[in-house]
Amino acid sequence: MTVLTLAFGQIRLRPAAFVGLAAALFLAVGAVTLFGELMAAALTAPAGRERAAAGPGLGLIAGAFGEIAVLVAFFVVVNTLGFAVRQQHRELALLRTVAATPGQVRRLVRRQVLAMVLLVSPPGCAAGAVGAGWFLDALLARGMAAPGSTIPRSPVPMLVAVAASVGVGLLSAAFAAHRISRIAPAAAMTASTVEHGRTGLLRVVGGLIVLTGGGMLCRLVATQPPEKAGQAALLTALVMLVAVALLGPLLAGPLVVVLGAPIRAVARRSGWLADANLRGYTNRLAAAVTPVALLVGLSCTMVFMTSTVERAAQRLRGTSLTTVTSASDVWLRQAELAMLVCFAAVSTVNTLAALTADRRREFALLGLVGATRRQLVRMLCTETLLIAAVGVALGTAVAGIVGGAFNLTVTGSALPSVPLGDYAWIALGAAALIAPGILCTGLRATSGPATELVGGQRG
Repeated sequence: MTVLTLAFGQIRLRPAAFVGLAAALFLAVGAVTLFGELMAAALTAPAGRERAAAGPGLGLIAGAFGEIAVLVAFFVVVNTLGFAVRQQHRELALLRTVAATPGQVRRLVRRQVLAMVLLVSPPGCAAGAVGAGWFLDALLARGMAAPGSTIPRSPVPMLVAVAASVGVGLLSAAFAAHRISRIAPAAAMTASTVEHGRTGLLRVVGGLIVLTGGGMLCRLVATQPPEKAGQAALLTALVMLVAVALLGPLLAGPLVVVLGAPIRAVARRSGWLADANLRGYTNRLAAAVTPVALLVGLSCTMVFMTSTVERAAQRLRGTSLTTVTSASDVWLRQAELAMLVCFAAVSTVNTLAALTADRRREFALLGLVGATRRQLVRMLCTETLLIAAVGVALGTAVAGIVGGAFNLTVTGSALPSVPLGDYAWIALGAAALIAPGILCTGLRATSGPATELVGGQRG
């Protein structure tokens, strides 16, 4: 009962830390419900009518969309839960110093996750069911689902969605609470305020393994028929972005040095301070650029693939490629892109807001040594530009590699087709999404007397 009281106490004390987690779990529950309902509709469609549907059919659409959307949704859940736990690091460290056992700390985090899942499951399931009905109606209107298909009245998809969210949440909680629960109580307080500069060996090895798997998937994409390579390319992009997340501390630092040179030359003081902050906290930098890379990488991969197929179809009229550029197929790709962007946007805003709020003491210490609030805001603006540049560069690199593999199977050339106008809008959109998360949270974090902020809670 005491652990449960502490769990709800932390949620009430830090509602902002759990808003992102609630949004991520809401999206996860909604996504699994939506595609579960569509799969159930495909399984219960009138016998013999599925052949009347144009395109791949409801079952394949639900499976292909659900595969990517659910993976991205749960990736966002893992990411946001990590930040929710990180913002409680000081409180969890204090519990360890007053004799809380590692098991009690882990149970505290697990109960927080369960509470959030139970809180968002009813609206998440309802939103997923409504979305499934809308999506099925749109497919029926375009002749892409068997006539007479309906969403069955069954609680199974919703129960599966809740069970899957609970399972992923508990697994994520185990990883998130592992470090603070296993170290000695005397070291817990120090660990809550100091970032370790080294990247763990297991993380590097895991990143290299995932990167190798992504390379193998790229080779598979390059050898698939065009009509089958599209969904494989999206899965490949997601695997490559997971590798970027794992290897982020090793990749982001050098990119800051290269991309930050022009900024440091123009804004010497704020540029130097922003560069020192980002390179001095590589784990924090990697956490900031990962959701940006996810957003840009998935969006650019979809745009590059669409441009490749459209250009190939224009050159090869009358071939099977023209079926890939139909209005219905374009609508499907746009719907999938909108869904993935929604997931990635939630992760981006939550991550950057949580990271910036977590720096309240850092800003206060800079204020005590003479930095004005205006100087801190200029520093944050410079950091925003650098984070956007690094995130866009990593996402573009992944999209370029995957898009090149897809282009190879469609046209025979390994150079991806890049529509510069669409690419520019994606990059600008990512930067516009980053700025409010950092600057608005930064303005709030720099308000108040510096002496109080130094002694107060983190975030």
